[in-house]
Amino acid sequence: MKLLEIRDLDVRYGHIQALKGISLDVAEGEIVALLGANGAGKTTLMRTVSGLMRPHSGEVLLRGQAIQRTGADAIVRLGISQVPEGRRVFPTLSVAENLSLGAYSRPRAESAQTLETVWKMFPRLLERREQLAGTLSGGEQQMLVIGRALMARPRLLLLDEPSLGLAPIIVRDIFRSLRDIRDQGMTVLLVEQNARMALKLADRGYVLETGSIRLQGAAAQLLASAEVQATYLGHGAAAPAAG
Repeated sequence: MKLLEIRDLDVRYGHIQALKGISLDVAEGEIVALLGANGAGKTTLMRTVSGLMRPHSGEVLLRGQAIQRTGADAIVRLGISQVPEGRRVFPTLSVAENLSLGAYSRPRAESAQTLETVWKMFPRLLERREQLAGTLSGGEQQMLVIGRALMARPRLLLLDEPSLGLAPIIVRDIFRSLRDIRDQGMTVLLVEQNARMALKLADRGYVLETGSIRLQGAAAQLLASAEVQATYLGHGAAAPAAG
């Protein structure tokens, strides 16, 4: 069953057309990767799905319900949580307080159960639960913002560049947690600069180029694609930045 459907989406910044008739879908329990160079429109797409931007035209459907004109707070209540690029924690609040803010739309008893799940997924956060979020390492802050998004118990998790700026050993930890999320049946739309790791994790992928979809297919097919290999996986090629 399709959880998310995007149909002919056109998004503009003034006279600049950032997305040009984008259409894609994400099925229940699936991880879909979005690849593309800087400025391709990946982050714009994520912000539109989460209600932070309004499209010029086109539709965003969650289980068949049009949400492209719905406010961001209401979209969270409908079941979409976004982990934005840049590890945006509340620095003067503790780890536990940051997590509790993610559960503002959930019943208290349900939140306590979800918190236990987050502690198990990120035991390092449990160890630092009283520590101010601003004093955490970059990797710990990334774990925190993922955990905070999970506290809303979303149907769909939007992840924007979770490995950006992190050391390789921390990136492996983050992707290990994403595999755990996948194994729990969570549906994920993933923007990720590390194309190889993203496609190894994902079921399917889309490659965006200047606001349009250039390639799409099963993750294994994209990994084997000569164009993807040359652009994103080639030796000496620079990893694409966030778009």
